[in-house]
Amino acid sequence: MYFRTHGLRLACLVAAAWLVLWSSASAQGFKWWQNDRYRAELGLTAEQSRRLEEIFQSTLPSMRAQKKAFDDAEAEFGRLVESGNDSAATAQIQVVETARGEMNKTRALMLLRMRRALTTDQWVKLGALHQADDREKRQSLPQGAQPNPGTQGK
Repeated sequence: MYFRTHGLRLACLVAAAWLVLWSSASAQGFKWWQNDRYRAELGLTAEQSRRLEEIFQSTLPSMRAQKKAFDDAEAEFGRLVESGNDSAATAQIQVVETARGEMNKTRALMLLRMRRALTTDQWVKLGALHQADDREKRQSLPQGAQPNPGTQGK
C-alpha cells in the first residue's frame, strides 16, 4: 500500500511537471517525438513516433479552433476594458476562462493519449529530459534575465 500511494504521488508529480514543460514546448511547435536526441534517449520505436504524431495531428484541428476562440475572447475582453464597460468586461472573464479551460482540457487529453503510447520508463525519462532542458535554458540566460514563459521547456 505504501508503494502504491507514494508511487502514484511520484507519478502524478512527474506528470504534472512534464505537462507544464511540454505544453509550453508544444505551443512553440517542438515535436519531441521527432527529435533525434529525444528518440534516442527514450528508445522510441518508429511505431511509437508514428503513433505520437498521429495523436498530435488528430488533436491539432481542435487545438487550433480552441486557440482562436480563446484569442477572440481575450481580444473582446480587452476591447471591453478599454471601452470602460466594466460589467460587460466582468462577464467576458467567464468566456475567456471557459475558452482557456477547453484548450487545457484538450491538451491534457492529448497528453494522456500520448502517455499511453510510451512505456513507464520512457515517460519518466521524458520528464527528466524536459526538466534538464529547462534547467539548461535557465542557466544560459544572462544574470538577472527572466526566461520567456512561451519558450520554456523547448
